Amino acid sequence: MDHRTLMARALELAALAKGRTSPNPMVGAVVVKEGRIIAEGYHQKAGTSHAEVIALEQAGPAARDATLYVTLEPCSHYGRTPPCVNKIIAAGVKEAVVAMTDPNPLVNGRGIKMLREAGIKVIVGVLQKEAEKLNEVFIKYITTGRPFVALKWAMTLDGKIATVAGDAKWISNEVSRAYVHTLRDETDAILVGINTVLSDNPSLNTRLPGKKGKDPIRVILDSRLRVPLNSNVVNLDSPAPTIICCAENADKEKISRLEEKGVLVWQLPSSAGLLDLSCLLDRLGAKEVTSLLVEGGGTVIESYLRQRLADKLYCFIAPKIVGGQQAKTPVEGRGVQSMAEAYRLAELNCENMAGDLLVTGYFRK
Repeated sequence: MDHRTLMARALELAALAKGRTSPNPMVGAVVVKEGRIIAEGYHQKAGTSHAEVIALEQAGPAARDATLYVTLEPCSHYGRTPPCVNKIIAAGVKEAVVAMTDPNPLVNGRGIKMLREAGIKVIVGVLQKEAEKLNEVFIKYITTGRPFVALKWAMTLDGKIATVAGDAKWISNEVSRAYVHTLRDETDAILVGINTVLSDNPSLNTRLPGKKGKDPIRVILDSRLRVPLNSNVVNLDSPAPTIICCAENADKEKISRLEEKGVLVWQLPSSAGLLDLSCLLDRLGAKEVTSLLVEGGGTVIESYLRQRLADKLYCFIAPKIVGGQQAKTPVEGRGVQSMAEAYRLAELNCENMAGDLLVTGYFRK
């Protein structure tokens, strides 16, 4: 087995914890000796043992003179757990193959340097792009202090998110909707505007067939605190909190009533009735929210695009046409004035979702 094959296995292990390691990265590790895998491990949850430690403890004394494959540079600092570098050196590993350096300023090459100083041969960059893609959320969060922002919408072939009468159930099919719940399960927080709450009364939780998913934190943009006290987002029985964001001059009595129900109310700076989304991202980052799924509606989506705050897009396209000049589209607001100002996407991918199309891509900065 070559380096790429063994690193691919480490990446496969790392991905098993998708949505469970925040605010930590996903990491997988494989210990190889005399051409065969003798131990494996992956980081399962923040605060628990790191992938390298799990794999080395599984290998035991056999780890001496073995090769360690790890998807991210081993940590060299004390966080929730001790440094992995110390464990690797003590285990007597002779070689470490690392997919990518850790962008965390507390590490960022120091782990690799310590391994080399201990006489361990280190190879860096095997399946680096794949490793960076796997941990795109962590990379954004640890380098900016803000969550990775993904926009999501479902629309008809003619670009509508509802009929002219407001009917939107359902545009996408069951396969697409199940995928959205998988996204929610893997995401720290989900965001909608107050108009979505008033029109749809969504629960914004995770519903996965056959198993219990992880609910994301629910974030509602509601500058004037119009959210009904009996709405689902206010009364949902969930371990994940609801955060309602309002303007600094919002009704204090309404704030108190929401807080009595266990809702977190964040008062944010605003201008012309629009909340400061940059400030919101900073506050979410400070709360260790590493990923944010923005599900709309059109005015909210346009705000994230206009302020260049979005990183990724999930666009579901159903093979349906509804028409209607007044029917809503996924991106409302004032729009751009020229084609040169259009929001551009890169790394596009198109996937057939049992008849629907899922287009994903990354926004160019």
